[in-house]
Amino acid sequence: MKRTAILLSSGLLFTVATGSLAQGATPFTPGAPGISMPSLAPITTSGAVTPASVPATPDSAATFGNPRVSSQGSVTRVVFDLPAGVTYALTPTFGGLRLDVQGARVQPAISAKLGASVSEYRAGAGQATLITPYPLAPSDGWRASEATLATGKRVLILELGPGVSGGAGTSVRGQVLTTAPTSAAAQTVLNAPLPGSLPPGDQVSGSVNVPLPAPTLDGSNPAQPSALQGSVPGPARPAALGAPRIGKSPGQTRVVLDLPPGSSYRIATGAVGLTITLTGVSAAFQQAAGVSPELRGWTYAPTAQGATVTLSTAGRTTDRSGWRAQLLPPASGDLSRLAIDLSPALADRTPLTGSQRAVQAVAPQFAARGTGLLALSASLVKPRVVIDPGHGGKDPGAVGTVVEKQVTLDVALRVRDLLSAAGVDVVLTRDSDRELHPVKNTDLQMRAAMGTPGTALFVSIHVNAMNAASALRGYGVETWWNPNHARSSALAALIQNNLVSQTGAFDQGLKNSQSLSVLRNSRIPAALVEIGFTSHPVDGQNLQDSNYLDRVALGIAQGIREALVSGVTADGASAEAAPTAAKR
Repeated sequence: MKRTAILLSSGLLFTVATGSLAQGATPFTPGAPGISMPSLAPITTSGAVTPASVPATPDSAATFGNPRVSSQGSVTRVVFDLPAGVTYALTPTFGGLRLDVQGARVQPAISAKLGASVSEYRAGAGQATLITPYPLAPSDGWRASEATLATGKRVLILELGPGVSGGAGTSVRGQVLTTAPTSAAAQTVLNAPLPGSLPPGDQVSGSVNVPLPAPTLDGSNPAQPSALQGSVPGPARPAALGAPRIGKSPGQTRVVLDLPPGSSYRIATGAVGLTITLTGVSAAFQQAAGVSPELRGWTYAPTAQGATVTLSTAGRTTDRSGWRAQLLPPASGDLSRLAIDLSPALADRTPLTGSQRAVQAVAPQFAARGTGLLALSASLVKPRVVIDPGHGGKDPGAVGTVVEKQVTLDVALRVRDLLSAAGVDVVLTRDSDRELHPVKNTDLQMRAAMGTPGTALFVSIHVNAMNAASALRGYGVETWWNPNHARSSALAALIQNNLVSQTGAFDQGLKNSQSLSVLRNSRIPAALVEIGFTSHPVDGQNLQDSNYLDRVALGIAQGIREALVSGVTADGASAEAAPTAAKR
């Protein structure tokens, strides 16, 4: 047996013992041509480590990090050294595998793709996170084990891939958590941008491969509100409740409960999922965990009147978002089907009522003519707002379930119509499929420059996207702002709040960008709103739905109106106070 020094592309130099091992004993797979991958000693069946090989007392200078990586097909294998005395916890999440470490300093690092199934690696503040392009369940999408090297060092071996299963093996000494502990410092590391990355909007996104669309409920209509309660028609025929039937598709999980005639249901939403109270059925206590990324588990509990079904979801559910349910007639026999779709990307796609399709009028603003001694007359003018439909012409923007330039123009025209009817002078940076200039940077500067003196606000509309490897991690709405103006952050907050309120979409919150050209170069309060992710199979369906786009337009328009009437404008004047000022 000989020892070989290996220099990885990351710059990490380490020495390993190489030699002949039994088949399947190494936790590494062959690397790219010309790169030798290390071999490890056979994995011990007991996982025991003798005191001689690993001291019992921790090393105060110990560090954790610098993973060694190899890939084979869609499986990415990551190996960490375990210093003496270190303890750790593993948490599979919707966005990847998180390690919380104690007893050693986690070496800070942010790096892009480590392999086919690890799209990013982030470490620091006691935490290391392997970000995956697909969600992890408690025992699906990953596998963990510990082993002892020929040198006597202990290592943690993590394998990630969409076809991997098993979760934490018996050799793992760390804890396995269902909810990651919170840490402000670690969250800062997790949220930090990758080196060289840009916020959306300032670059032309190439086409993104979108996972297969999540199927709609058989016979259902997304435009119909989910029923919070209902009953199965027919004379009562109490029956035992069978185990739920589960269907899985990218980004979405379906749960079907077969209900007998005369039974009824009532659904309650909450931070941890759905609670379904059933009558006219009987059920024994049973449960399952780790069903899918969207369904962490389900539980049946008998009650005096029937049963309670609890569906634990990956995210919060509200009466209008995170789920969709309808009672469907029997496919055969006499059992009706309560079909429930679960996805954090499910938003409100029901049509607006006639009274909702309007924005309350905005009063005209007081404007003086001339300056100094010439300011002898005054007039009331409509407040002016610039709406910027992102991209256009040869610049398609993000391309997935929808083409960004088409949807942004569609929504901008709806916003214009709502605000114009409310008494706002709306200026569009484009009203057709065109760019303002063939050079991208010039195009963006020209858009920002349309906020001429006298213009109150600038709002740019975009569609978000993530690359194919991370598509299932991106969904919902977010609004960006830049410190170009003291009131830009307030404008962004008003738009985001109204947009979430109208659509029920997942709230990605406010984002501060120093580099978005249309915001940075604007001289008036400005915001850029991302109305959904074309790369996500469920959110992509939202963006294809005219009812959802109506709600998006109404949310943006209401946010702009609120800014105008509350003085979140270039001059800080409130439109509601303008008529009073004009009478003085």
